[in-house]
Amino acid sequence: MGSIKMAPSILSADMANLKGDLDKIAGADYVHFDVMDGHFTGNLTFGVDILKAVKRSTDVPVDAHLMVSNPDETVDWYADAGADMITVHYEASTHLHRTLTHLQQRGVKAGVVLNPATPVCVLESIIDVVDMVLLMSVNPGFGGQSFIPGTIAKLHELKAMCERHGVSPLIEVDGGISSKNIAEVVKAGANVLVAGSAVFKSEDPAAEVALLQKLGNEAAQEA
Repeated sequence: MGSIKMAPSILSADMANLKGDLDKIAGADYVHFDVMDGHFTGNLTFGVDILKAVKRSTDVPVDAHLMVSNPDETVDWYADAGADMITVHYEASTHLHRTLTHLQQRGVKAGVVLNPATPVCVLESIIDVVDMVLLMSVNPGFGGQSFIPGTIAKLHELKAMCERHGVSPLIEVDGGISSKNIAEVVKAGANVLVAGSAVFKSEDPAAEVALLQKLGNEAAQEA
C-alpha cells in the first residue's frame, strides 16, 4: 500500500475564517468538500461558489463528495469549478458508468460512494472504472458522528474485490475517523481518510493532520 492520504473535511471548518482554516491544513493531501442539497441528505451545505473560493485559497487538491439527488446532471458544475476528484453516490446516480467515464474524459478523477447500508457487491460491474471508492462510515448528513464498526468488514470485502479484478482504486473512508481508529481502518484496506471534527476541532489542526498521517502510514507498514 502506498502512502496514506488525509482529506480534512471543511464541513467542520469555520466558514467565517475559511482561508485561515485552509492554511492550517496545507499539509493535507486533499480538501474534502461535502456537497449536500437538502434532498439526498437532511442538510444543506456548499455549492459551486464556495468550491471556487476554496480553489482560490489553497493549492491542496479538492475531493468533492456530491451528496445530491441528481449527480448525473450536476457533476459538470463542480468539474467546471475546479474539483480535482468528484465522487457520486451509487444510491443517487441513475447512469453511474456514464457519469464516471464522462468525468474521466474531462480529466477529473471519478469515484463512487456507498452509504453504510449499501453492500459492496453492487460495485462488481463498475470497480474496473473507478479512480476511488468512498465508503461512508457514518450516515451522511452531519459531521461529528461516531464511526460505524461494520465498515471494517466492508473494507475487507472491497479490498478482496479489487484484488480479484486486478485493480487498485483509492479507497476512502469518511465518518468518525480519529487517532483512535485510524490504524484499524488502514489495516483493513483504506488509504484515504476523511477527518472533519478530529482535525478542525483540535487545538492545532496542522499537527492533527500530521499525527493522523503518521499513524496511518505506520499502520500501512504493519498491514
